[in-house]
Amino acid sequence: MQLLVPREFIVPELLEQPEFMLRPLRITDVVKDFDAVMTSVAHLQGIFGPSNDWPRPDLSFEQDLIDLGWHHAEFQMRKSFAYTVMSPDQGLCLGCVYIYRTSLAGFDAEAFCWVRASHAAALDGLLLDAVRRWLKSSWPFKSVAYPGRDQPWPAVDHS
Repeated sequence: MQLLVPREFIVPELLEQPEFMLRPLRITDVVKDFDAVMTSVAHLQGIFGPSNDWPRPDLSFEQDLIDLGWHHAEFQMRKSFAYTVMSPDQGLCLGCVYIYRTSLAGFDAEAFCWVRASHAAALDGLLLDAVRRWLKSSWPFKSVAYPGRDQPWPAVDHS
C-alpha cells in the first residue's frame, strides 16, 4: 500500500478560519454533505475535470454515504485525505477539500476544493488561499498541484 504521507507524519485534524473550519470528512456528515452537493450540482460540474460527471443530478443519499465511507477509509489508510468545510458553528456544510496522490510531473500531491453554490462568491477564493497556505505550512509536500486552477486539464480526445 502506497501512503500519501509518511506513517510518522501527524495528519492535521483541524484548520480554523474566521469564515469556516476544515475537519476530516466522516460518514456522519452525510446529511449536511448531501445537502451541499445536491443544492450545487450545476455549480460543481467539472470540479474534477471536464470528463468527470460528479455530481450527477440523480446522485442518491445512499451513493453519497458510500462516497463518504470511501473517503473516510482512504483517510484512515493515509492514501488520500478528504475534509469537510463547515460553517464555524458546524451547522452547515460549505464544501469539501480533497488531497490526493498525483501523476502530474513535478508534484507530490494534488488538491481540489469546492464551496456550495450559495457561498461560492464569498468563500471560494478564501478557501483556496487557506488550503494553499495550510498544505505548504502543515503538510510534508514539496509541491502541490491544483488541477483546473493552476494546471490546465489534459486535452480530451473525442475521436
